[in-house]
Amino acid sequence: MAKYSLVHLTNAVCNPVDMLYVAAEAGFDCVSYRVIPTRTGETAPEAVSVSKVGQTVFDLVKDREMVAKIKHAAQETGVMLNDTENARIFDGGDVKNYEADLEVVAELGIKHILTNIWSHHRSFYTDQYGCLCDLAKQFDISVNLEFVTWAGVRDLKDAADLLRAVNCDNMGIVVDTLHFYRSRVDFSELDKLPQQWFRYTHLCDCPAEIPSNTDELIRTGLEERLFPGEGCFDFKLLMSKIPNAVRGIEVPNKLRLADMGYAKYATAALRATKNYFGEF
Repeated sequence: MAKYSLVHLTNAVCNPVDMLYVAAEAGFDCVSYRVIPTRTGETAPEAVSVSKVGQTVFDLVKDREMVAKIKHAAQETGVMLNDTENARIFDGGDVKNYEADLEVVAELGIKHILTNIWSHHRSFYTDQYGCLCDLAKQFDISVNLEFVTWAGVRDLKDAADLLRAVNCDNMGIVVDTLHFYRSRVDFSELDKLPQQWFRYTHLCDCPAEIPSNTDELIRTGLEERLFPGEGCFDFKLLMSKIPNAVRGIEVPNKLRLADMGYAKYATAALRATKNYFGEF
């Protein structure tokens, strides 16, 4: 039976503890957190105080009380902690600065992290991704690359090329359906890749028209994602290609969320997705 995860970006300002209770109320099996802040500096890594989505990030390395509350909420609700993001790779950064984050992630029992590439220097980001895989392997954690339409690695071909170059056994790819569609990836490309690379997905729908500029790609990606079945994406075809991947629901929609409130919105998102797959 498919497993469903509530992805943090659906409501990025919700703290990780409350998110577990929302996920439980809505009927999700697990959550996909956003609790690895971008790290800068070498000897004393600091967190960037505001994330790419414009909200304050959660820094569990510095918030031991939050870690304890997450453990309690996970035990109380029975909701699993599937994965977390985002150990970004960016020019001037060093993935070694994520070591303390990986320690906390491992303490929470999370087995998968997400990264994406914010550099166009191939030799640099290839080395950094390999180093991150090696670092995460010490904690029995996989490193899953999400290609992003406006990032340094923007499509499935680029992502697969990077994984082949690094060739670590804990590497993987996260298919976000918005970026899959907007980067014009062909479904047949998945047939050439190992199933074990695809541990989880980010599912949302979108209109057929692709924004022509980066600002609109970003804005609509953060504020106007649709439930599966409301747009043009073929989720059944996707999941037939990667059937074992956890189905993460990532549907940030500013107006709907404000109108419904998080719990009702998350419940509606899960119900719509399961309806699409014929599971209700």
